Amino acid sequence: MTAVPRGSGAPARRSVLRAGSAVALAATAGTLSGCAGGASDGVGADGSVTIQLWHGQTDTALKVIKNLVAEFHRTHPRIHVDLGGGVLADAMLQKVTAALASGAYPDVAFIFGSDLASIARSPQVVDLTEHVRGGPTPWTSYWPSAREAVTINGRVRAVPAMVDCLAMVCNKKLFAEAGLDLPEPGWTWAEFTDLARRLTDADQGRFGTGWPGTGDEDTVWRLWPLIWGAGGEVIAGDGKHIGFAEEGVRALEVVRDLVRGKSVYVDPKPGSEQMYKVFLSGRMAMVPTGPWQLPDIIQAKLDYHVVPLPTFDGDPVTISGPDTWTVFDNGEARAEAARTFVTWLTRPAQDSRWDVEAGSLPLSSGSEESTAWRQHATGTPGMPVFTEALTSARVRPVHPAYPRISQALGEAIVSVLLGRASPAAAIRTCAEDADAALLIPR
Repeated sequence: MTAVPRGSGAPARRSVLRAGSAVALAATAGTLSGCAGGASDGVGADGSVTIQLWHGQTDTALKVIKNLVAEFHRTHPRIHVDLGGGVLADAMLQKVTAALASGAYPDVAFIFGSDLASIARSPQVVDLTEHVRGGPTPWTSYWPSAREAVTINGRVRAVPAMVDCLAMVCNKKLFAEAGLDLPEPGWTWAEFTDLARRLTDADQGRFGTGWPGTGDEDTVWRLWPLIWGAGGEVIAGDGKHIGFAEEGVRALEVVRDLVRGKSVYVDPKPGSEQMYKVFLSGRMAMVPTGPWQLPDIIQAKLDYHVVPLPTFDGDPVTISGPDTWTVFDNGEARAEAARTFVTWLTRPAQDSRWDVEAGSLPLSSGSEESTAWRQHATGTPGMPVFTEALTSARVRPVHPAYPRISQALGEAIVSVLLGRASPAAAIRTCAEDADAALLIPR
């Protein structure tokens, strides 16, 4: 499903984590307790409060957050937001985990949704349940997927920072050259694999579609819509096993069919940059991606068509990768200032600016209804498809074992992409590793 610049070709990563490193870091986060707060309470002689924001953004998104913070300073002169610390979002889990252990941590950090369960095990993460449900946040108008992504065991441990989802983007020129009709909502995964095969031309170096092949979260999160669409769950109801022992096989059979048809470009590098370059060069017919990729597609002057993901039974389902603003306890004055800031930042007036200028989707129905967003969506072909898809979007569970499950499934997907294992064998191995992670006491 990020804080890398929109239009860089990387999946604005979007809740993409490096699953292997996250496993070790999750264990470290679980040992944190009673850490002292920052060296200063942040309160000046005049009563003003300074808070540290680790934003994780670069390039366009960094410019947007700087402008928003400047506006916040104009309207909240007694709160100063320091943007000086932190690292890029892909390294934020490691950075914050180390900061919590040292006792010198920020007041707000941009945390991937898939990392929240690990970070929230620290007692220094502020519980926002009463704040969001009784205060001025647009909690009830957030998309259900956004609310679910920040809720752990019934408690709200962060506020949504951004949301997105996957849909399929098609190159209209390649479809026309092949004499094929563009897909429409309700198409099936079988139709997808058939189209991918028919749109592939080895002599022209053209692929029907692509898939990240590194085994990280970018590889994995694209398979969850297939698993959910087949009736599976990430974790079974008993909490002790994966919930996709059969459904995962059906999902990987789609991947296997792409491999058999020699119609899938397997990107060997992290970030999907090579896959997107192939698509942008006009040598790939269909790519599952999110709204963050549209600016690059438009800049490349591709004539494109956006359609919801295929289904198994006609019922739409996609995946949303909400990321979060997580608040840390550095004393009540700073915590209250941090709550004020993130509340302001996620209200429709500010969120719609972030969505339009940084390349995300509206966090809430209020943001979606704003004039700024409506003008942007109307003027960007395909954008309404992504927004509408949020109504059927699901999220990965906020669970400490998720990084291990992701790692196991990533290895399974790669083994099928490279023709090293059958779908059934790959899921059996995945289940052994993932079930072991679920049995570890948390």
